Amino acid sequence: MQKRSRGKGREPSPKQGNSLWARLRNYFLTGVVFAAPLTITVLLTWTFVKWVDAWVKPFIPARYNPDTYLSFPVPGIGLIVALVGLTLLGFLTANIFGRTVLSFGEQMLNRMPLVRNLYKALKQIFETALSERGRSFQQAGLIEYPRKGIWSIVFIATQAKGEVAHRLSNADDGADDEEYISVFLPTTPNPTSGFLLYLPESDVLPLDMSVEDAAKLVISAGLITPDYEVPAVRETTQQLALAAGVDVDGEAREEGGDDEPDQPARSSRTASSRSNR
Repeated sequence: MQKRSRGKGREPSPKQGNSLWARLRNYFLTGVVFAAPLTITVLLTWTFVKWVDAWVKPFIPARYNPDTYLSFPVPGIGLIVALVGLTLLGFLTANIFGRTVLSFGEQMLNRMPLVRNLYKALKQIFETALSERGRSFQQAGLIEYPRKGIWSIVFIATQAKGEVAHRLSNADDGADDEEYISVFLPTTPNPTSGFLLYLPESDVLPLDMSVEDAAKLVISAGLITPDYEVPAVRETTQQLALAAGVDVDGEAREEGGDDEPDQPARSSRTASSRSNR
């Protein structure tokens, strides 16, 4: 009876079953993490291309439309035509003739009560977002918000100008030299909405991370943290030495200066040895 009991197969322990299930779950999540962003990107790109084709292809003459000669539609033709058309439109509006036509059209729009407000707002938004001369968010920072001890990520915009800067300088009588800056406080997980704040420049703690990394941190609710490289020990020691007034390079030069006189001695030795030979 004892031999038969020993010959029976051993049942898997609960720990082995849990470890197998954990591995399968990790494999599944790894596949989702790899496939989900790629699939969503492809679907959004394909949807955008089809949307542009649906708007632009009806304006393409039949003789220049490849769909006329092929039995299947060619995706992306409308997008290519739209890009070429916008480039030509920008080239024409940059000339004197194009500017004249554009100013005439703007004068016509300014006479329309509701349309002019919408046109001016949209034009200002696109000029600020797409113009190379317009200043965008170039640095991220931290401020104490909504109370002291709680820090929030902000995007640093520009220094306060115009009436806002004048009013703030008059309101702050204690610190006339204090400069105010405008920052944008985004919300999580939608960074397109938020709050515009004006506060002293000393209250903002600048960050070394880029604006893109800060946006990822806001969108992911702190789950995606950008990599941060700690400064090297040599750089830290050099900064401390400079702060203490010690010239590190001078010491190296002195050591190098002590070694220089040895070279003529060596050359004289070799010369004497050669003469003796």
